[in-house]
Amino acid sequence: MAELAVILGATGGLGTSIVDTFASRGDRIIAVARSRSEVSRLESKYPGLVSGDTADLTSRLAVDELWERIDRIGLPRWLVNATGGFRGGKLADSTPDDFTFMLDLNLGSAWWSCRAAGRRMQSGGIVNVASRSGLVAEPGAAAYAVAKAGVIKLTEVLAAELKASGVRVNAVVPAIIDTLANRQSLPEKLMAKAVAPSAIADVIAYLCSDASEAITGTVMPVYGRF
Repeated sequence: MAELAVILGATGGLGTSIVDTFASRGDRIIAVARSRSEVSRLESKYPGLVSGDTADLTSRLAVDELWERIDRIGLPRWLVNATGGFRGGKLADSTPDDFTFMLDLNLGSAWWSCRAAGRRMQSGGIVNVASRSGLVAEPGAAAYAVAKAGVIKLTEVLAAELKASGVRVNAVVPAIIDTLANRQSLPEKLMAKAVAPSAIADVIAYLCSDASEAITGTVMPVYGRF
């Protein structure tokens, strides 16, 4: 029986692979991103399986409105928060905009979506996409690292809060993902260690399945050879 999955950040380098993986197992998918044209392409690729929607996932009001629309479709069994982005810079050189942009995009989007889903979901699970930067301190990514560390702690706290309800909450923690944007901005030496988006999507699909029913509150590294 097809299950309903909500995939946020569905048109990014990782998000599209997540949609591909979930669609391959026959799930019905609500694919959410900012761009109507990009989610329309996913609808065309998977007619009858993918319903596209758009929302500013950094806004509480926009996320609440999104979930009201989801309510009219059905009760999701799975939620994947793949929204995010990177802006580098040392702490001493950072601006207020750097800080708020990274927090809103990476942590705020997960926070508001987990808040809405946690009020509704009755089974299944939530997977948040964090980052190795949230666990391992490295120079040049202060605001991003703080935001992703917040995603990790949010995952752990929500897992504890929802444990009695039967809703599981986990996080995957990539290092470098082999996306077009990363290939254009990172040195070849680093990209040689990058993990394919499809490999990370497979881990997420496992966490969003009954095969992982004993797993909650886990922060799972998906570093590959990094």
